Amino acid sequence: MENLIERAKIITSKIDINKAKEQIAKIELQITDPDFWLDQENARSKMKELARLQKEVEDTALLQKYISEKNEKELEKLLGEMEIFMYLAGPFDNKNAILSIHAGQGGADAMDWASILMRMYIRFFEKRGWQYNVLDESVGEEAGIKSVSIEVAGEYAYGYLKGEQGVHRLVRLSPFNSDSLRHTSFSLVEVLPQMETVKGLDLKDDDLEWNFYRASSHGGQNVQKVSSAVRLKHIPTGIVVTSQTERYQAKNRESALKLLKAKLWVLEEEKKQEKEKNIKGVYSSPSWGNQIRNYVLHPYKMVKDTRTGVESGNAQAVLDGDIDEFIEAELKSSDV
Repeated sequence: MENLIERAKIITSKIDINKAKEQIAKIELQITDPDFWLDQENARSKMKELARLQKEVEDTALLQKYISEKNEKELEKLLGEMEIFMYLAGPFDNKNAILSIHAGQGGADAMDWASILMRMYIRFFEKRGWQYNVLDESVGEEAGIKSVSIEVAGEYAYGYLKGEQGVHRLVRLSPFNSDSLRHTSFSLVEVLPQMETVKGLDLKDDDLEWNFYRASSHGGQNVQKVSSAVRLKHIPTGIVVTSQTERYQAKNRESALKLLKAKLWVLEEEKKQEKEKNIKGVYSSPSWGNQIRNYVLHPYKMVKDTRTGVESGNAQAVLDGDIDEFIEAELKSSDV
């Protein structure tokens, strides 16, 4: 119990309850203003901030309650949750996220591995109660996917997922080889915050080049007869994004804009970090040389994170979405 109380003291020393209550009162007053919802982005941001502050106050009160009751079980559980949130203080950590997966070289094996990763993350989203929507997907000819981009809406979605950026390596017996040879596959995961606007960048209509085409499909009754798929190019930067998962062009246009804004944010962050080389930025670009986790299914079963050393012998559970341990360990080891 003494150790738990000491941990509670460390957390409460970092929380200014009086300031939090003042901010809650201030936001609650702003909400009563009839013009509050005119700026949708600002309103959503304020509501998220209000929910965070209210939880901070409530959790601090619960800490004291569990300490006075000497309820070790509930105290330890709450401390674990609050300690994780201490590491989610980055400027974009409370944003929704866009998670993309790209299959590496290796044909069907690599594309199948990309689809397995997609399933793993979707299971993780579902377990957390997060909402998700596929913005764009390129299906493999023989199996799996070439790439996919998924919009993820949930509390601190970007903060939780940003550490998943990098190369994920799979070792297994190939199901696409008649000799069942051991095969190594790679997929690259990219995670971006979902941005309504990009600070310092004015997105002008004249800078956007829209092209529309028929979405790829497997034929049959659902074969595309109209040009609903969207290809969007940002002329000044040359960045190109696509979206074709929705049946209606307007929806795909909306998805393409979300993807473009996220890509433009990355560009601005990289420029900022280039100017301030001595300052660690809030975004680290994923690259094929940055391997973060190994998933071995043969000759033994083991998933191991190369950065934190965290490992699990239950590889199937990990591939079924049990990745909290890996994510939380990376959060705690991060300087951001």
